[in-house]
Amino acid sequence: MGIYKPSELKLFLDRLGIAPKKGLSQNFLIDGNIVRKIVTTAHVEPGDVVLEIGPGPGSLTEELLQAGAHVLAVEKDRVLAEALQRLQTSDQRLHVFSEDFLLFALEDELKKLLQEGKKAKVIANLPYHLTTPILALLVPHHELISSLTVMVQEEVGRRMTARVNTSEYSSFTIFLKFHSLPTYEFNVSRQCFYPAPNVDSGIVSLKLQAPPLTLEEQPGFFKITRTAFEHRRKMLRSSLRDLYEPSLITATLHAIGQDPLARPEALSLQDFLNLYDLFSRT
Repeated sequence: MGIYKPSELKLFLDRLGIAPKKGLSQNFLIDGNIVRKIVTTAHVEPGDVVLEIGPGPGSLTEELLQAGAHVLAVEKDRVLAEALQRLQTSDQRLHVFSEDFLLFALEDELKKLLQEGKKAKVIANLPYHLTTPILALLVPHHELISSLTVMVQEEVGRRMTARVNTSEYSSFTIFLKFHSLPTYEFNVSRQCFYPAPNVDSGIVSLKLQAPPLTLEEQPGFFKITRTAFEHRRKMLRSSLRDLYEPSLITATLHAIGQDPLARPEALSLQDFLNLYDLFSRT
């Protein structure tokens, strides 16, 4: 059943007696080419374990199952979660949970499906209002997850993959690059959804990696990056003065080869790591 086709989707929702809920950011894909392109971008292969967040009516779920994946689908909408059972395969590769993903027992459920030495892939059309907390929850799990392929607002996707010295570059960018290699893959027009949202979307892939600092060191590092970007228009010697003496900030910037008058967007992830390392020695 081509549930991504507008006519089929509307008929399907009518049969269930429901309509898209704005409060759950329910904007459903109605473009089969985009569905297939997402699966291709995520490099889904037979036997892969794929965590799908917010599958909705299941157009992407169906494509993942056809690709031979084991799909762990987490859908908060109870009616849509129950309706996903129609896609169950003869070898029981679909596992549906009707839960709030932020409360989901992620590690426990993934470990039940993953063979030793294997990692899961995440594919999700992220709710716009929950993009940041969901990513913050997922990207530290490099030991269980190899990659994320997520649909987000185009503006958010640009910020996730921003380069140094651009207006989109932020502490959020640094956080993601700390845990992964993010890549902006392609745009998705608002016309590819029902109902159409007010903004265009983009597909971003993140290849997870072991972070460069220990778990104990990370809070101190991210305190520096967050504090720096809270006042991004200010020079670092001003924005970080609540943490360190301005003279120390100036000397440390000089030591890592940066302009003492630099603002936060001028520093790469490695620059901030070097900054943290030197501050930690004082």
